[in-house]
Amino acid sequence: MASGRRVRIAYFVSHPIQYQAPLLRRIAREPDIDLHAFFFSDISVRGYADKGFGNVQVKWDVPLLDGYKSSFLPGIRKGNSFAFTRPVNYGIHTALNSGSFDAVWLHGYHTLNSLQVLALAKAHDLPVMLRAESMLYDRPRTGKTLAAKRAFFAGLRSAVRCVLPIGTANAAYWQYYLGEQFPMFRVPYAVDNDFFQGRSQQAAPAREALRKELGLEPGRPIFLFASKLQKRKRCIDLVEAYLRLAPAPGVDPHAYLLIIGDGEERSAIEGRIQASGLSSIRMLGFKNQGELPRYFDLCNAFILPSIHEPWGLIVNEVMNAGRTVIVTDQVGCQPDLIRNGENGLVFPAQNIDALRAALASILDDPDLAIRLGQRALETISRFSFEEDVAGLRQAIAYCVPGFPA
Repeated sequence: MASGRRVRIAYFVSHPIQYQAPLLRRIAREPDIDLHAFFFSDISVRGYADKGFGNVQVKWDVPLLDGYKSSFLPGIRKGNSFAFTRPVNYGIHTALNSGSFDAVWLHGYHTLNSLQVLALAKAHDLPVMLRAESMLYDRPRTGKTLAAKRAFFAGLRSAVRCVLPIGTANAAYWQYYLGEQFPMFRVPYAVDNDFFQGRSQQAAPAREALRKELGLEPGRPIFLFASKLQKRKRCIDLVEAYLRLAPAPGVDPHAYLLIIGDGEERSAIEGRIQASGLSSIRMLGFKNQGELPRYFDLCNAFILPSIHEPWGLIVNEVMNAGRTVIVTDQVGCQPDLIRNGENGLVFPAQNIDALRAALASILDDPDLAIRLGQRALETISRFSFEEDVAGLRQAIAYCVPGFPA
């Protein structure tokens, strides 16, 4: 690469993503990286009914396109959902042909569009850096499916120059399918720490006002869940564990449980709450990203009881509020962010008694949540976009001769 020339990167991703937009803005500040994002869909910009949130109309309240260069690719088979053949875009060849790019950064590999990018990048003799969320302890698959997957990765190995693991679990996935020696450069899943820490600080003075708004008694601890109400999120496990804190049938525990989100499991969860006769569990529905820091600040502990969770970026968000996080051992971010008993609590997935014990430990020792939350904030402050930029630069230097890491 000629001295002084900016390296040009074509980034292909499904749609503008609320977690990624701040990272793209940060990369755009690098003086020697000229990144252009190409989106297959504008679904998140125009608003859509999110099936995962129970068809709640979603339009994100944070800027998705500001501060970096981007284009929406023309396409067919558009819609309000994603699948292997939806959407299908054209114009990838034109974009690569006219951009004088030095490398391609691709997010995801499991759609027809992704395969198009891989094939066309190879035709243009452009190295591909691949990032995805996959992990080995995902949903069960048949032997036939696994055999097909291994065959697919044999081909993928020759189409990709390097991968960008988002964390430990994702790195193990790449090593398993691509080999121990396949080039990897860590670009971890981080969020905009400054944004979430700032919003949490702004929320603190209004904490008691929010408690009063929700009709919560002063002084009682608060447990929080905030995610899609899908089966794999296992919010029902949290409800069951919370109910086991009750001193007697029909008697409310000392703590409140707030549930933010919507989705396919809502009616089942509401039915279980109604059957319990308790009044201390509140279903608050969907909240936009900009609203969530108020609830993070309010809670004593946040719980994500998921199975097969690729990462769980909301954990990053809550840690930025300096709050205790309780997660299962199947939450992808756990090996990188949560050390049991040091800066959070970890329990075996779907073990309701273990989750109940974790909740009880917070109630039995009020200072425990404060100590764990403080250490969580220290941890997440070192897990930032700066690590992402450093990893991306290393990957670019590997793919583009002459680029300084």
